[in-house]
Amino acid sequence: MAHHESDRLTAVDAGFLHQEGPTSHMHIGGLIVFEGPPPPFDEVLDTVRGRLHLLPRYRQRLEPAPLQTGNPVWIDDPGFNLEYHVRRTALPCPGRRTQLREATAQIFSQRLDRSKPLWELWVIEGLENDHWALISKTHHALIDGLSGIDIGTALLDLGPEPMEIPHPDEAWRARPVPTSTELLTDGALGLVRSGLVGAARTLDALARPKAALARAKEVTEGVGEMAWALLNPAPSTPLNVTIGSHRRYRAVESDLATFKRIKDAFGGTVNDVVLAVVTSGLRAWLERRGVRPQGLELRALVPVSIRTADQHGQLGNRLTAMRGPLPVFLEDPVERMEFIREAMKDLKDSKQALGAETIANVQSFAPPTILAQASRLTFSTRLFNLLVTNVPGPQFPLYFRGREMVRAFPIAFLPKDHALAVAIMSYNGAINFGLIADHDAIPDLKLIADAIADAIDELDTLARKRTEQREPAPSAERA
Repeated sequence: MAHHESDRLTAVDAGFLHQEGPTSHMHIGGLIVFEGPPPPFDEVLDTVRGRLHLLPRYRQRLEPAPLQTGNPVWIDDPGFNLEYHVRRTALPCPGRRTQLREATAQIFSQRLDRSKPLWELWVIEGLENDHWALISKTHHALIDGLSGIDIGTALLDLGPEPMEIPHPDEAWRARPVPTSTELLTDGALGLVRSGLVGAARTLDALARPKAALARAKEVTEGVGEMAWALLNPAPSTPLNVTIGSHRRYRAVESDLATFKRIKDAFGGTVNDVVLAVVTSGLRAWLERRGVRPQGLELRALVPVSIRTADQHGQLGNRLTAMRGPLPVFLEDPVERMEFIREAMKDLKDSKQALGAETIANVQSFAPPTILAQASRLTFSTRLFNLLVTNVPGPQFPLYFRGREMVRAFPIAFLPKDHALAVAIMSYNGAINFGLIADHDAIPDLKLIADAIADAIDELDTLARKRTEQREPAPSAERA
């Protein structure tokens, strides 16, 4: 057999595949700006080619399972062509940030070709101030945010000198494409294995009944909380409308020290501050749109990585999700911050994340047709109004061919009927927001981005005042 079960898409990854449509593209990525001048394009190709052995999925495409005996399988692409995936373009002079945003939005408006490996890397030349950029675009079925950081570092170096990466002696050759019979047999074996795993769990539960009962109780509570979340749907807002395939993109730049100062003054986590400033930005936008925020609590889908330390560098998604409240009904920014801090603390203590993980595990045993329905439920507008994802990045400079990476902006995806997604990434003391929106549903995306920037400044001013009030005045007498 040319392939094995680990090459089959997991339930979570297959969910991202099932959710893709003509207007909802399930690719994610980033916009990374470097000091110039840009390296010669041949050098870029050589660097990617020299490190592709670290990223085996990047030379594989998806093959559907015959007769729906299982999820699609990753197979080596015999026609793999690096020059198709690594592309080069330039901004028209003078290469301003507005033009870079437009280029990013345009690239993210195009779906990835399912018949090829599901990624692209764009070299963008001609930025002002002698800078250049890379835009990465990878299907969510291939990667999640945290493993994405690991993959990003496969192409980036820790210092100005490019790292020597040990390379296999043999040149890469595509494994033979499996026949329909092999895929059919493999799918059937996968179903049998799933049954055996279930049987093994049953035997384990019989051997340790107390632990099994405690786990079952937790799981039941978790699934119950997910069910309750469905029975208490997210409110109807201008964020949840029919979307098209074209995108807008905006970025907000800040620094990690500001977010830590706010967190230290009001309690909570950096992520709580992130959700608070997004809430403030959305409140301002809704008011400008003529929507009364009174009594309105938006819901954000907040992905939570369940990737363990020993799973770093592995491909595929190890994600579950929680629904974080965005209390746009609160007028006072500090009250919004404190509300979110308490709500997120309660969520982390609750069984909601466990419930989401359990549902994902149950889907692993589901035939693809049932799985497609279940994944629609996961991305339903009943569950959440928008995606807000926060990925911690490295707190030291990275380089590409000796050029320092100066800014990094993440880019999320828009599920069906969701017109806005906010992704946040910290890197080398900075914390940057990337806002992607439907081109027609949110022509006023700049308003949201500006309101988030204003909210950061407002909370920072209030945090400084609170810190000053806490600190005792210096004594007039000196020893």
